[in-house]
Amino acid sequence: MADKIFVGRRKNAVARVYLRNGSGKVTVNDKEVEKYFPLKEHRDNLLLPFIATETLGKYDVFANAAGGGISGQSNAIRLGISRALEEINAEYRPSLKSEGLLKRDPRMVERKKYGQKKARKRFQFSKR
Repeated sequence: MADKIFVGRRKNAVARVYLRNGSGKVTVNDKEVEKYFPLKEHRDNLLLPFIATETLGKYDVFANAAGGGISGQSNAIRLGISRALEEINAEYRPSLKSEGLLKRDPRMVERKKYGQKKARKRFQFSKR
């Protein structure tokens, strides 16, 4: 099982996830998950696939995350874990799918347009 790498993406973040039978230890970029994701919101987000499939504490997670920000990396790892769990046992698919954990979030930052301050915000208009 450890030979297989599962990739998760969100915005500009990419996560490579390895799942191994174990006690539920999560390691991100060779750091404990509490150190890498100080906010409880991001740590809980990571564990959603395990909660949905009732496998919390059965697998150790080793993840390498790069690019984007903390939130994007958290969601990317979540997708990688979901894909790995689906590969381990196909019976997990309905519960993961119903929670929306197998879908890659396609939303990306809109590019800045010329002649404007940001993507949609314009410079102040002056009639005179």
